[in-house]
Amino acid sequence: MVIGEMDAAQVAAYFRGKNVLITGATGFLGKVLLVRATDDESARRRVQTEVTGREIFQVLREKHGKGFEDFIEEKVCPLAGDVMYEDFGLDTAKLKEVSKDVDIIVNGAATTNFYERYDVSFDTNVLGAKQICAFANKCTKLKMLLHVSTAYVSGEQEGLILEKPFMMGGTLREGTHLDIESELNLIKHTQIELKANCATDKAERKTMKELGLKRARHFGWPNTYVFTKAMGEMLLGHLRGDLPVVIIRPSIITSLLKEPLPGWMEGVRTIDSVFLGYAKQALKFFLVDPNTIMDVIPGDMVVNSMMVAMLAHSEEQAQTIYHVTSSMSNPASYMTLRETAHRYFVDNPPRGENGEPIRLNKMRFFSTVARLRIYMVIKYKLPLEILHLVNVGLCGVFSGRYNELSGKYRLAMHLIKLYAPYTLFKGRFDDMNLERLRKAMEQNSDGGEYYFDFDPKKIDWDDYFYMVHFPGVLKYLA
Repeated sequence: MVIGEMDAAQVAAYFRGKNVLITGATGFLGKVLLVRATDDESARRRVQTEVTGREIFQVLREKHGKGFEDFIEEKVCPLAGDVMYEDFGLDTAKLKEVSKDVDIIVNGAATTNFYERYDVSFDTNVLGAKQICAFANKCTKLKMLLHVSTAYVSGEQEGLILEKPFMMGGTLREGTHLDIESELNLIKHTQIELKANCATDKAERKTMKELGLKRARHFGWPNTYVFTKAMGEMLLGHLRGDLPVVIIRPSIITSLLKEPLPGWMEGVRTIDSVFLGYAKQALKFFLVDPNTIMDVIPGDMVVNSMMVAMLAHSEEQAQTIYHVTSSMSNPASYMTLRETAHRYFVDNPPRGENGEPIRLNKMRFFSTVARLRIYMVIKYKLPLEILHLVNVGLCGVFSGRYNELSGKYRLAMHLIKLYAPYTLFKGRFDDMNLERLRKAMEQNSDGGEYYFDFDPKKIDWDDYFYMVHFPGVLKYLA
């Protein structure tokens, strides 16, 4: 892969006059364009409340003042549509207009719930990718289709994980073959059975969630989210034809490092759930190998890499994959996270109901499931069983303590089940493609490259967590 020299001015100029269709616009990385809504007016209202009304747009509000709304109206055209439908469900006139005007498509639409219902996750992450590709092939002047995936489509592989595409039918478990059409038929058959048996909504949700997890693990993926994202990648590679396609695979996306609002984020993510549980004294331990590399990347670096990649591969008629990750270039361990979090709360202690500062001990890490289970039995299971018996005998005198302990136990088990594949992850993501992209920018730097900085080697993780990320988590997510 050969990439010509670029600078920040060229990247900015590339987008001048371009029409960019962004799906998943109300998500953390998107915050612009195709919006799931019943009509254009509903889409416009949703953009105002879920996108431009957010604090991240404050910089533009201050710059444009009273002209902010006019500026947004000039730059952003909300489309009422849904990626799971053919042509996004647009009417013929709107489809014709959009397909002749769009220069670039950025597909960020996804359901990121690890254990989402299989039908819901399949519709968005698999069929959505298929519909995006079909629509892209109808766009007469399209220069680029950029698809946002996740580095963890790799499953639980160990060692060096390469920036390479999935082949149709490929799986992570030897001796298995994945047929996407068969998976769709399985979903439809299950839905018919549930309807025939008059299943309740609760039973339907449970069945569909369990089906997704079962199918994911059968083929070697740890959860429904990464399994369906991998299938989406397969379909894109298979159906793209000569379309220029870039697939961005970020690792764990964290708060913005610099622009436009340091510390800003939306949606509680992997490490943030654990941090918030620790901050609220609801979580004092976790299943983590302290020496495991924690692959995180600030959200603005992900977006910057996307913008540079669009210029680098415009009209290239090839598929390129980028790991937007940090484990090779600037690895941070979970030990760093724990030590920095403890230091942060020593300096900035949470307050109790009476306003007094609360002292937090360092979170305890268990590097194996076996050790954690022993601890859970001693710390929670036995006390809960004893409290239950005492409560029965004393007419619920200790109900408050029982409920508190039970709540902490359920929270811990939920988070451990959710995030164990990542806190015990032994792989490292090769980022040679991304390194070439960085070097192409650096070789022709004119001092303005900070606008599109995506080099994690420049990050001091201790400083970032303490000064930027932890304050951001408490401000925007707590």
